[in-house]
Amino acid sequence: MAPTSPKDRPNRYTYAGAGVDIDAGNELVRAIGPLAASTKRTGSDAGLGGFGGLFDLAACGFKDPVLVAANDGVGTKLKVAIEADIHSTVGIDLVAMSVNDLVVQGAEPLFFLDYYATGKLHVDVARDVVAGIAEGCRQAGCALIGGETAEMPGMYAKGDYDLAGFAVGAVERDGILPRGDVQPGDVLLGLESSGFHSNGYSLVRRIVEDNRISYSAPFPHGDGASIGEVLLAPTRIYVKAMLKAIRETESVKAMAHITGGGFVENIPRALPEGVAAEIEGTSWAMPPVFRWLMELGGLEDAEMGRTFNCGIGMVVVAAEDEADKVAAVLTEAGETVHHIGHLTEAAAGEPRVLVKGALGSKA
Repeated sequence: MAPTSPKDRPNRYTYAGAGVDIDAGNELVRAIGPLAASTKRTGSDAGLGGFGGLFDLAACGFKDPVLVAANDGVGTKLKVAIEADIHSTVGIDLVAMSVNDLVVQGAEPLFFLDYYATGKLHVDVARDVVAGIAEGCRQAGCALIGGETAEMPGMYAKGDYDLAGFAVGAVERDGILPRGDVQPGDVLLGLESSGFHSNGYSLVRRIVEDNRISYSAPFPHGDGASIGEVLLAPTRIYVKAMLKAIRETESVKAMAHITGGGFVENIPRALPEGVAAEIEGTSWAMPPVFRWLMELGGLEDAEMGRTFNCGIGMVVVAAEDEADKVAAVLTEAGETVHHIGHLTEAAAGEPRVLVKGALGSKA
């Protein structure tokens, strides 16, 4: 028997029937259009809907610019957001993790693109996420010029989604950090974090789950916020304060964004060979959420220091006689700044980061 022709077969299949809702995707684009427009800045019209995002670098006034790019995600902090049903802050995290990496090289973030992937698109959840992304872009002064939403049935568990973000910035060629004059005797300034930021959440979640704690339970050391709300405090974005300090003082030599690996792995990335950092752990107090997790999980000081930021999300290097000037500008810009140590000569075979006392152990 000869096969029937396509025109004789019943139309049993549709893209929607396979799990991809084009109408929902179009509804999301319409919903997030105003959010993207709210991030408009010089060089961009922050419009969505084209095949690519446009940015006019010449309009920004750079004379000899070098482009700097970074990308990152939010990690398993997303699982906390999904289980706590709080989706409005992880978008800020997504932007923060990339733009904070840009500014440590002296770069001004210019534009951002996001990637949102899920098994089934829920417009209200996705809009909350993108609202957070737009807020992060406003905090960083960059434009949300595009992105991609992917609905992929069978790839994700029910209710799950994933995020990735891509940021591009620019810096004048003679302003790239770290500078070449980073040396022993320079002072280390620490800018307070807003919590765990977006690192270490596989350990956070394991401890919470093993202790059978609900994310909706009140945080025991807070002002009525739930544990989920405290754990989802978004990553602090240091961009505007740091650019102000860089430009007004011309005294910032280097910076280190304290992410996964903590002080031990991130500070050496900003230092030349032969130079080490000596940290005074008693120079700041670890925030309550860190102490809570540390006690709940029985974590040792060393494990805390290699996994979390322990209350300091950005480290700034400045000459000893200029550090107070840099700290004053950062404080005026809204940052809480601590003198946390200094640079020394690196001894052969010794760690590049030496810690006196436990991190964040100020009484």
